[in-house]
Amino acid sequence: MPIREYKPTSPGRRGGTGSTFEEITKWSPEKSLVRPLKSKAGRNNQGRITIRHRGGGAKRMYRVIDFKRDKRDMSGEVIAIEYDPNRSSRIALIQYTDSERRYILAPIGLKVGDKIIAGEKADIKVGHCMPLKSIPTGTSIHNIEMSIGKGGQLVRSAGAVAQLMAKEGDYALIRMPSSELRKIRLECYATIGQIGNADHQHIKLGKAGRKRHMGIRPTVRGSAMTPRDHPHGGGEGRSPIGMPGPKTPWGKPTLGYRTRNNKRTNNMIVKRRNKK
Repeated sequence: MPIREYKPTSPGRRGGTGSTFEEITKWSPEKSLVRPLKSKAGRNNQGRITIRHRGGGAKRMYRVIDFKRDKRDMSGEVIAIEYDPNRSSRIALIQYTDSERRYILAPIGLKVGDKIIAGEKADIKVGHCMPLKSIPTGTSIHNIEMSIGKGGQLVRSAGAVAQLMAKEGDYALIRMPSSELRKIRLECYATIGQIGNADHQHIKLGKAGRKRHMGIRPTVRGSAMTPRDHPHGGGEGRSPIGMPGPKTPWGKPTLGYRTRNNKRTNNMIVKRRNKK
């Protein structure tokens, strides 16, 4: 997917780039697969802000994506490639032989008219979904389950791809996009291929307004605040942090400080993504 450069009609337009959207074949979503989406503005189910700097943005409707791929051994045909405002990847509209329609994540190489299938005996083709035990080692995969039957949770963003490295006992060894090596049960399903829209990471927004359209509000540096608002604040002029290591607004160590606390799955990570 090429990147489009705009005519410099303004300083922000000069620095911005965008998608050409030439792979999109249908712009209006499937009505039966659309749900209302309320703006959370970074709040959790208790109403407390757990993600700062969120709010506003363009109103969106949620597209129901089939991450489970649980229509097993039933062929489906790609009838459209669509834009999804809720994710960086494109989505493909699939119509199965029983006339049911579902959305899936669109991998690179999947085109309108292609046939896809999910099941243990599926061929090794882009868009096909099967358990890890049926996939040859070295295959590129995405939309990987972490728990059997829960649906794909890993490798779902634009351009992301993982690789099946080996099979040992009841587990498969997967190299994640972050270079982390992780063990996942062989009964978990994954989809063949790499997620499409790989040039998404090269897009330059160019101006602050495009960030606001995405529902992301401005982020103020801690060093620009007062001491009562942030540990980095205060001082005459531009001052250094002035403490052993950077801190969060609440005084906790940050920038490299490990916060992972999930001992139950520690043995599933063979090699961490960072070298520390």
